[in-house]
Amino acid sequence: MTKTGNDIFWKEKPVVVTGAGGFIGSHLVETLARKGSKVKALVRYVGSGAFGWLSRTDPALGENVEVIQGNLRDAASVSDLVRDAEIVFHLGAVISIPYSYINPSEVSAVNVGGTLNVLNACREAGVGRLIHTSTSEVFGTAQYVPIDEKHPLQGQSPYSASKIAADKLVESYWQSFRLPAVTVRPFNTFGPRQSVRAVIPTIAAQLLKGPEVRLGSLSPTRDFTFVLDTVAGMMRAAQAENVIGRHINLGTGQEISIRDLVDLMARLMGVDARPVNEERRVRPEGSEVERLLSDNSLARSLLGWSPAVSLDEGLSRTIEWIREHQEVYGRALNDYVV
Repeated sequence: MTKTGNDIFWKEKPVVVTGAGGFIGSHLVETLARKGSKVKALVRYVGSGAFGWLSRTDPALGENVEVIQGNLRDAASVSDLVRDAEIVFHLGAVISIPYSYINPSEVSAVNVGGTLNVLNACREAGVGRLIHTSTSEVFGTAQYVPIDEKHPLQGQSPYSASKIAADKLVESYWQSFRLPAVTVRPFNTFGPRQSVRAVIPTIAAQLLKGPEVRLGSLSPTRDFTFVLDTVAGMMRAAQAENVIGRHINLGTGQEISIRDLVDLMARLMGVDARPVNEERRVRPEGSEVERLLSDNSLARSLLGWSPAVSLDEGLSRTIEWIREHQEVYGRALNDYVV
């Protein structure tokens, strides 16, 4: 089982999670609730009234979770959200790289402007600690490997540029106002509930239908981390000493190419795969991140964190979940090429 630190620490702890209805956010909310935290979970308002993945969460956790519909771009509601929180996990963002080419203004407004609202609210409320979620995309294509926290930042897409800007805002609020914040940078988190905009779900969903797997470039390498390991790293960042003001990588320190990933997943599923380069994939020249491989030594030393779930085990668990929830993925496959 993935270790998330001292369970007593979380009992009755007032916690806020933004982006709570999303892939990682919903797993984080559930883990916190199981440990007894009192969680305010911010989800973006939609007309249907749905709470994202929190709509499917275990009803038994309901007494520890208050779902709040809102928008990070509304400063007043963000201030109300965090007023009584001791710890804030900020995951809310527009995360699609392809969408950032189409609508960079919205991506920037949410990822940068929304983060600024969170920072101001946390400062005003005197929050004990803010855990800000970055991404390995801020590094761009590796200039050297493994990528440590000193690696240069490169905005190879409007999405990555927006996250760099958000990271720097967080850094500035520590330097200028001593806001107790720590930034975690997950490397390619995967697992149950991830959308088909990501490579692992789209490979699995396609292989469940037949041997042909339509993808973009097959040569890039990635460092894939199982979602519960990412959650564990975030929670440890909320507890650890001597981490305020730091940026900390959460990755496995192992890489695999997309082509080899297809072969591995096909083997785990007991099928043959026929990868096909998809010409209609839209990614401007120069924006493809060719290689990501983390140095997680800082997380090991400061957080006492290391990944507990192997790639094979994580893939098996993810594939089984997708197999049981094919209705979620089948209708969306034609809209995504990663």
